[in-house]
Amino acid sequence: MSYPSVDQLQKVLTEKVFHYATDRKKAAGRALGTLVEIITFYALKSWGLERNVAIERPLPEFANDDITHNVEYSLHPSTPLAQIEFSRDMLPLTSKKISRNAQLASLEIPAKSLKTNVLLRNDLVLRNSCTICDLNDSFLNTYLDTLGKENGSYSVVSLRRRPFAILECKRVGVEEGMKKGPQTIEKAKQGAYVARTVSALQKIRLTDGTMGGLIQKKDKSFQLGDYYKLMAEIIASNDPELLSRFILTVGVVSNHGNWFTSENHNKELKVLAQSYDWLLFLTDVGIAQFIDELLFHPKKELSAAKDAFLASYTGEKGVNQFTKVQIALAADSALQFYFKSNLKMIEGWFNIIAPSGKQLSVLKEELDILKRKNWKEIHT
Repeated sequence: MSYPSVDQLQKVLTEKVFHYATDRKKAAGRALGTLVEIITFYALKSWGLERNVAIERPLPEFANDDITHNVEYSLHPSTPLAQIEFSRDMLPLTSKKISRNAQLASLEIPAKSLKTNVLLRNDLVLRNSCTICDLNDSFLNTYLDTLGKENGSYSVVSLRRRPFAILECKRVGVEEGMKKGPQTIEKAKQGAYVARTVSALQKIRLTDGTMGGLIQKKDKSFQLGDYYKLMAEIIASNDPELLSRFILTVGVVSNHGNWFTSENHNKELKVLAQSYDWLLFLTDVGIAQFIDELLFHPKKELSAAKDAFLASYTGEKGVNQFTKVQIALAADSALQFYFKSNLKMIEGWFNIIAPSGKQLSVLKEELDILKRKNWKEIHT
C-alpha cells in the first residue's frame, strides 16, 4: 500500500482507526507523532543504547540551571549496579519494591527520593527506562531483561544526571483547508532554542555564513574553530574540560505538508538544521511502510504490537499501552524483533539533513564513542 504523503496516510488512519473520535484528524495526528517517537526509540534500542536512555527528563540549559527543558530522549553515561531476579507473583514491580532489594541496600536510597513509577504492571504493561529515584548527581533506572511463565529478571543501572546526547522528535500537522499549519515555525523555533542552549559547545555564525564553534575552558580561555571539526575533536577527545558539559543534539523530523524533503528545505527545516548537531529526516516512505506493516498488513510477528496499538485508541481514557513511556510487554517484544530483523531497511528510512554529506553510520559511531568514554574520570 502506498500513499502520496503522510497527510494522505493520516486520512486513512482517520477513517479506519479514529472514526470514534470527536476530532478524528487531530487524534490521528497525535498517533502519527507517537509512531515517530516509537521508531526513534526502538532504533536506539537496536543500536545498543537502551541502558543509556532516559525519557522526558528535565535538562538544564548550559551554565543556567534555573531554566530546564524536558527532552524526549536523553542518553546518559551508565553504570550497571545489579541484575535482580523476581517471581511473577511479585508484580507489580514498583519503585518502592525494587528499592528494598538486598542488592541495593548499600545505596541507602532515601524514601523521599523514590518515584511512583512501576517497571512492570500486573497486566504486563512495561515502563520503558523506568526511573526509581534521584541520587544527587545521578539517578537509578531499571530495565526489564526477561520474563518467563514463573520468573523474570531486571537490571538496575546508575545514570549520570548530565547526558552526553539528546534526541527530540518533531512532527507538525496541517489544519484542514490550509497549505501550512501556522504553528510550524513556532515549534521549529522551540526545538532550535533547546538544541542551542544545552551544550557547552556553542554555535556562532561567522561573517562568511559558515558556522563556527566555541567552547570555554576552566582557565576562562576559549577554543574556537569550524563547528563540526571542533565537535569531532571533542567527541574523539578524553579531555575532561571538553567533554564534561558537551551534549550532542539530535533532531528527528517527519514530513506532514510542512517540512518538505531533505533536498527541498523550507524555513522551518533550515531553522532546525542550523541548530541541531544532527538533523534526521524520517521519510514519508518509511512512516507509511511502518504503519502498513504494523496496522494494515501485519505479519504474525507484529500482531501483538497491532493489538496494543488498537487497544490504546478506543475512545476510553487510561488504556494507552503503546507509547514511548509505557507499552504492552508483548508489543515491546514484537517491536524489538521487528527492528533487529529489519534494521538495515529501517535505517534507510532516515535521510541526513545535517551535517551535510554525513551518513547515519557516523552518528551511530559518535554515540557509541560517547557511550564508551570513561565517564568516572570526567566530572561536570
